Amino acid sequence: MQLVKFISGIILAQLATYIMVLFLPEEITTQSIIQTVIPLIFIAIAIAFWFTSLSAHDKKDAIYKKEGDFAKEREKLKVKAEKEKIKTMKEAQKEIVHEATKTHAKANFKVGLSVAGVAVVGGLFVFAQMITAGLLVLTTTGGVLGGYYWRGKRMGQNQLGHTNGNNKELNYTDIKVIESKKS
Repeated sequence: MQLVKFISGIILAQLATYIMVLFLPEEITTQSIIQTVIPLIFIAIAIAFWFTSLSAHDKKDAIYKKEGDFAKEREKLKVKAEKEKIKTMKEAQKEIVHEATKTHAKANFKVGLSVAGVAVVGGLFVFAQMITAGLLVLTTTGGVLGGYYWRGKRMGQNQLGHTNGNNKELNYTDIKVIESKKS
């Protein structure tokens, strides 16, 4: 569209020049040349201002379009960064749950081994005719096992991030602690 405006300005200047040359008198004098050149200079200046205005508006449009493109790109980057942040947080939560599950499994295995070991010692006491000591060890072992089971049910897997079946969201500080431990 800008090209049409510039071409029309050039054609207008040439047309004005042609008309002015047509109206030149037969005798070319200094006064007739001045009468022809002065209006042509004013026409040329007017067209120059017109072209300057057109190019300034075109430049403004290009700048605004670039700024709009930059704003769109900036917004896309913000959205992408937010998605990445959410994705990273979810991955961190999954890793925390995985690590907590693994740690609890190891702890449960160790507790199970120690309880089994104490139960075996109690059984040995019973077989060795030390009934009172054996029963005391076995009941203590049963109490420890029951208490451990009751504590696990009471907490409801709270340390794994679950409370009554609902997922608990991690705080941002929890993720910072995890990231600092990895380094």
